[in-house]
Amino acid sequence: MNSLGTVLAVWAHPDDEAYLSAGLLSLATQDGRRAAVVTATRGEAGSWDENRWPPSDMGRLRTQEMEASLAVLGVTEHHWLEYVDATCEAVDDSEGTAKVAAIIAEVQPDTVLTFGPDGQTGHPDHLAVHRWTTAAFEQAAPSGAQLHYSVIVAGPIEERIPWLRAINVFDANSPIVAPANKLSINLTLTPDLMELKMKALEAHASQFGPLVANHPQLADLMIEFNQQESFVLAATKP
Repeated sequence: MNSLGTVLAVWAHPDDEAYLSAGLLSLATQDGRRAAVVTATRGEAGSWDENRWPPSDMGRLRTQEMEASLAVLGVTEHHWLEYVDATCEAVDDSEGTAKVAAIIAEVQPDTVLTFGPDGQTGHPDHLAVHRWTTAAFEQAAPSGAQLHYSVIVAGPIEERIPWLRAINVFDANSPIVAPANKLSINLTLTPDLMELKMKALEAHASQFGPLVANHPQLADLMIEFNQQESFVLAATKP
């Protein structure tokens, strides 16, 4: 993991960082390497129960949850793009790209992690962040930096994908499934790292709790799906 150097993870919503990169971020901080996270929105549209979590409170609540999740992982550097949840698709790509490029230029990462062209789940905000980060990497990344897209590793987990589509975790065009020999990063979390990752996910209580409560079958699947953090190499900056 030391070969990843400084890591910058660019995601759309609070909790994306925990699902897709918690183990990698935690290892970076444990190794004393710089790890930074970018989040495009504060998750304002993420209420599962508007009586319990009024939409007007969601941005503030999910900001607090994000801070708690990052604290679990030891990440102290976080950047908001300050877009509103579920509106990223309407943002001009040049604007979103410029914001991400400015952060890349400041952080000078060796490794950039983000969504692939499927947006992992097909969410329009994820797709926008994919486009912005890909273009920003080309514009502002230092020489030798690498851009990696999140994927699902091929294997037994593929059998679960149709069920997860049925409960709207993935759309019909996601996720990208990549064979193990095509992966650039494939971290299998140790029990200690998995415990940290689950604590980071649980810190997003307004999201993680209702998801599992509404779909009890997910309790076991959470371990299976989240024990690997897998990426394919998208680009290396000359």
